[in-house]
Amino acid sequence: EATAGFSRGAFYFNTNTTVSLPGWVQPGDPVGAVVVGGGTTLNGASQITNGGTNAGSNLTAIRNLFTAEDKLTVSHGIQFFNFGVWFERVQANDTLEQDQFGQISFSNLQSFLKGSVSTYTFAPNLTPLSWRSLEGAVYAEDTIRPKQSLELEVGFRDEFTNGWNEASGRSSNYAFADGVIETQPFIGSSAFTVNRAKFLPEPRVALSWSPFGLKKTVVRGGFGLYYALMDNLSYRLDQNAPFNTVDAVKNIAFSSIAPDSTYAGQKITPSGVQPDLWTPTVESWTFEVEQQLAPNTMMTVGYIGSHGYHGLLSLDANLPTPTICPTAPCPAGYPAGAYYYPTNAPLQNPALWNSTTWVSEGVSSYNGLQVDVNHRFQKGLQFRGVYTFSKALDDGDNMNTSVATNSPTFLSNPLDPMADYGRASFDIRHSAVINSTYALPFGRDKTGWAHRAVGDWQLSAIETMESGLPFTPQLSYNPSNDGDTRNPVRPSFNPDFSGPIILGGPNEYFNPNAFIQPLPGTYGNAGRNILTGPNLFETDLSAVKRLNITERVSLQFRTECFNLLNHTNLNTPNPVVYTSATGGPSPTAGVITSTATNSRQIQFGLKLLW
Repeated sequence: EATAGFSRGAFYFNTNTTVSLPGWVQPGDPVGAVVVGGGTTLNGASQITNGGTNAGSNLTAIRNLFTAEDKLTVSHGIQFFNFGVWFERVQANDTLEQDQFGQISFSNLQSFLKGSVSTYTFAPNLTPLSWRSLEGAVYAEDTIRPKQSLELEVGFRDEFTNGWNEASGRSSNYAFADGVIETQPFIGSSAFTVNRAKFLPEPRVALSWSPFGLKKTVVRGGFGLYYALMDNLSYRLDQNAPFNTVDAVKNIAFSSIAPDSTYAGQKITPSGVQPDLWTPTVESWTFEVEQQLAPNTMMTVGYIGSHGYHGLLSLDANLPTPTICPTAPCPAGYPAGAYYYPTNAPLQNPALWNSTTWVSEGVSSYNGLQVDVNHRFQKGLQFRGVYTFSKALDDGDNMNTSVATNSPTFLSNPLDPMADYGRASFDIRHSAVINSTYALPFGRDKTGWAHRAVGDWQLSAIETMESGLPFTPQLSYNPSNDGDTRNPVRPSFNPDFSGPIILGGPNEYFNPNAFIQPLPGTYGNAGRNILTGPNLFETDLSAVKRLNITERVSLQFRTECFNLLNHTNLNTPNPVVYTSATGGPSPTAGVITSTATNSRQIQFGLKLLW
């Protein structure tokens, strides 16, 4: 069997404010991003709601995929073989440079009112780039059925890619010399100095066994190794000098910002990926038992686990060189092993500002217990309930703050990634979903308009219950003195605090007094994603009526109600505990300003089928 295909997807993102300001930096441009009491990372947590446009506005991504696959299937006795080869040509034509309209960050509300800018980030030039990659795989699988109650599958897959390349030799990426980022990027066709994705072996095995022969009980299990080919790197590499330079200047007055200007202290903000990037890898295993409880009712209990490594992490690769306490000049009384940066410590490469770099140092794990009860149609009723009890851990899972605002994008301490190891940003400890469909018994198999009006109605309902997402307490300033303006720094635990941290109210969901400011020049000891946000409950209901007009023509009427009970599902609270090194906790710490779901929504639909 041979197949060939082509697909094209396009993404355009552009936001504008409803009000234009004639005095904005670039006349005619929308108002850029304004952050008050937060870091310079895109759309991160801040003391008050961000203003202006999204700093990632005016973005375009067009992707063409050319695919071809040839597969051979052979059946011989108790064995069933699959052999194949697959190729895909990726063309990514992108304009993904951030900060095109500028981003102005203020350390707190007072500096905003004074017009004292902590960091102004801007992109003075723009060059569309055209990325190319050839991906491929060869695979073989043998399915063996020695008897009707036992089936065994053994497979092997090898994936490979020729890297991530720019069509006109305009790939720009930063290398490192003795661990220090180089001032000038290397430019060429490839973003990599080494291609580590030439040979990616993936063994896999699975079995299905019915121990009692009647197939009322089925045991299944499997193990596999999986890779995620790196074909989405343009977002990080579209922001590098000299083609798409991003500059930043710190501690200037808003009144001094002018169109097409240069500033004292202006430096390039480098971006890039690890030049010898590894391919993210996951080892996954499953085990489940399916049992028939009744002729139309099945229950499945299963375990799913995984271990991931070489995952992508975002970090600042241009920090000062720290001192590990208690070595001098670390002050007396600082805990042993703490990373200490003195005030005004120079960056390792002072010719550049802080970097945004993706590295393949992430690790993760997942363990989940699943229970699935399924009752098939009987007298018009179908029912299914699924419950998952799980735990997901990692040391980073957000490549951009827009993906998940409940935890920082960057590693708190790039020199100690495991300090961020904790609950994943998507870790939902308990999740239950119950859905049912019921064909109402009224008017079935009856004639006449009265019976046809009340008959052929079907009700469907979905009930979703989930425990809250984790989130990370944060600071909107950086007491560590490591020079990173993205500010993923966390507070420290207050040793004198007692009582519950989570209070639950929308005006103070957590008690900010549970945390204190870290010691000057160090990172806080509070962990990543240690707090849990509000739970979620939602009931959705739909009613569908089908009216047969003729043998070939019918009319379908639908009524759908989302969040039927109008339950208020609160979003995660403002995680910023302190906005400056002086004073107490922020008055907006723990305040919830939005909901995770909409209020009750009802919609009607009418569909003509012929």
